[in-house]
Amino acid sequence: MTITLQDLNQASASDFTAALQGIYEHSPWIAERAAPQRPFSTITALKLALQSRVNQASRAEQLGLIRAHPELAGRAAIAGELTAESTGEQAKAGLHLCSPEEFARLQQLNADYNARFGFPFILAVKGPTGAGLTRQQIIATFTRRLRNQVEDELRESLRQIGRIAEIRLNELLGHQPTLGATVMQWAEEIGALSEEEGALTCTYLTETHQRTAAQIAQWMREAGMQVHIDAVGNVVGRYQSPHPQAKTLLTGSHYDTVRNGGKYDGREGILLPIAVVKYLHERGETLPFHLEVIGFSEEEGVRFKSTFLGSNAITGHFDMALLDLRDKEDVTMRELIIQAGHDVAAIPQIARDPAEILAYVEVHIEQGPVLLKRDLPVGIVTSIAGSSRYLVDLKGVASHAGTTPMDMRKDAAAAAAEIILYVEQRCSQDQHAALVGTVGQLQVPRGSTNVIPGACQLSLDIRAATDEVRLAAVKDILAKIEEICTRRSIDLKLEETLSAPAAPCAPWLMAQLSAATQRAGVPPFELASGAGHDAMAMVRLTDVCMLFTRCGNGGISHNPLETMTADDAEVSGQILLDFLRNFKAKI
Repeated sequence: MTITLQDLNQASASDFTAALQGIYEHSPWIAERAAPQRPFSTITALKLALQSRVNQASRAEQLGLIRAHPELAGRAAIAGELTAESTGEQAKAGLHLCSPEEFARLQQLNADYNARFGFPFILAVKGPTGAGLTRQQIIATFTRRLRNQVEDELRESLRQIGRIAEIRLNELLGHQPTLGATVMQWAEEIGALSEEEGALTCTYLTETHQRTAAQIAQWMREAGMQVHIDAVGNVVGRYQSPHPQAKTLLTGSHYDTVRNGGKYDGREGILLPIAVVKYLHERGETLPFHLEVIGFSEEEGVRFKSTFLGSNAITGHFDMALLDLRDKEDVTMRELIIQAGHDVAAIPQIARDPAEILAYVEVHIEQGPVLLKRDLPVGIVTSIAGSSRYLVDLKGVASHAGTTPMDMRKDAAAAAAEIILYVEQRCSQDQHAALVGTVGQLQVPRGSTNVIPGACQLSLDIRAATDEVRLAAVKDILAKIEEICTRRSIDLKLEETLSAPAAPCAPWLMAQLSAATQRAGVPPFELASGAGHDAMAMVRLTDVCMLFTRCGNGGISHNPLETMTADDAEVSGQILLDFLRNFKAKI
């Protein structure tokens, strides 16, 4: 018999605790402490309440919880001493079917892990989709996490325990994250299309790119949308309102990737709205406005070093001069578009009329660790950071490392080191505005171990949620660079390569996302986006807002390790569905 959330809300405290026995391994105290917070409005609210008890527990209690979990394919499994829940989970991953080599490898990993951290390795072996990780994936994750610091691994272990509890709670309550599961499955399918073997790479108008577009278009049609692929490769699905004169709400994201990228960056924001529309269509439910889901063809700038091609076309800001850009194969963008069967002359016609557009909402994986650290499945974006980028060229004097006194050196690398430390110091000051600074490239051309560096080149990337904070930091950093170079007798050449303004999200849209988040049982949390998104381009057409979905694996993105869970995608999907059903246009 399935237990319902209402049953749990109405049960006595002791019955509530008993019903949740096994959700957290040998740890009834978690349910006991969560019981007074009832009633829970949603299953998500219950999950968050339980995990918050874990996060607020003492370190000794947290370590006790971790140590209550068995090793993977460990002694308890061999002896048949696992709980029923753990037995089923380890069997789902096929750990009882390990080859002798796999079993020996796991035993060694268990020993190495315990020796390093003092507690057992915890992993939700059912994985982000709930369908289960392979033994090879488990061993790879085990190996990677052995390199973590102790505190980082403690927090990751608690997060994995939270994921295990979430899956067990779903099973107890008969909850299926249908929207989330659909998105995860679709992401796997198009994630298997790639230009490179063993990596996900999908760049503008390659065969892989066009196959991906065709698959997205097919899913849109099956979801009940009118679909077309426009002259720059945007895949546009329109869910028609019964009111012909209605205006249009836009949503979407990009389907191109960086080289060796992740499965969810951009693509979540296409697949999730399609799944939501499919849900509405299957129930015969329409909206009082037209909804367009746009798979933007290009955002990353990999093939032609020019970003936002798809969204700039929608806003009417596509630069036709870009058509003459050439890729590394010396093929022009114009030639590619024509080869793909599109009409270059039709590009200006892609632009939408602002008077017909209500707003733009984008769902996106966070690509960072903020939500993960706060144990929240979603967050509401306040602003997309503006960015200032520079190339810094330093020229000193290359001289003998053994014969040149320290006070007579003109060391370009030492100047670069001082610059890097100042960037770190200055950009640690305005955290409320999400100010960050990065030197991502650093070179000593023709460097030698016994020669003082006579030249050094570095990149500079400064971002902040507000232009005022970003530009103030840039001014200070550039002034400091000048001062360092003058003091060290270093010649300086600065080249600005990018200056992009911040894109604030509209408060009236954020308020509606916040209300939908609250109704989903999640406390609304606001955060700035340090990464660029199509919403940055769309703000030139209409008001925008963004919803972030929690990113796993420490917040890694633009990387094969990028991940999210079906349950977090489900929460985002329910919030988007609620947002659409209750949307109120700006007056």
